[in-house]
Amino acid sequence: MNIPFTKMHGIGNNYIYLDLFAHEFDESIFTQLAIDISNVNTGIGSDGLILIHPSDVADVGMRIFNKDGSEGQNCGNGLRCVAKYVYENHLVSNKIFKIETKAAVVTAEVFGDRACIDQVTVDMGPPLLHRSQIPMQGPENQQVIAEDFQVGDHALKVTALFLGNPNAVFFVDKIEEAPLHELGSIVTIDPRFPNRANVEFVEIVSDKEINFRVWERGSGVTEACGTGACAAVVASVLNGYVQKDTAVTVHLSGGDLTIKWATDGRVWMTGPAETITQGIFYWRSPFTSTF
Repeated sequence: MNIPFTKMHGIGNNYIYLDLFAHEFDESIFTQLAIDISNVNTGIGSDGLILIHPSDVADVGMRIFNKDGSEGQNCGNGLRCVAKYVYENHLVSNKIFKIETKAAVVTAEVFGDRACIDQVTVDMGPPLLHRSQIPMQGPENQQVIAEDFQVGDHALKVTALFLGNPNAVFFVDKIEEAPLHELGSIVTIDPRFPNRANVEFVEIVSDKEINFRVWERGSGVTEACGTGACAAVVASVLNGYVQKDTAVTVHLSGGDLTIKWATDGRVWMTGPAETITQGIFYWRSPFTSTF
């Protein structure tokens, strides 16, 4: 099966994008296709697969499949890349438009011209802060702020929230010493998070600047995570490290994002989006006997 694709990245968080406005595929293939196309040795290599599709409730729709084949709810870096793609390819007319995700319908604004959109701002909506909304085990209407969180021999404090995905945020003194590889794979599947969670480690640099590393559920360590960066800023506000309605620079492995949790409760993310390549993936589909 021949799969036309575009590969894009937002500060290193890279996905394979399929344009379902131009091409039609059977729903049954996407889980296995995401696994195969993401494989760096036998596929193209990526953090997962993103579908750009028509929507009944927004200008365009977006679905995310992680590299393990599981379907995600939202992806901040993916949203910016989708916004760039649909504007440059004339799938939307205006520079401000709406994108449907599994988590919510969000508003995006692109900056640049038809030939090259280089910056995108996305309204990620308000964070959900109660345990039942994350979800996380415990009293339903309770917030989770600097709560004791024991993992083996590690006595941690977690701040948890839902913002596009469930997020477990931990503050560290030095980001280079964060136990990302040691604990990321454990915390993400901890039974206290019944839907799994993104795991974020944050170092406070100043009241307008933080360092950030992430283990994404379904993908592992990635260069960047837009929803996680937004969650990290919300968690930083909840813990008194930064202020609401202040633009915070988040330093991720792949680059920087600017995040603001506005006084109206909505979280705004601004950052770049880039196209890497386009082509055809010659997929030996398990559903057919030939390419």
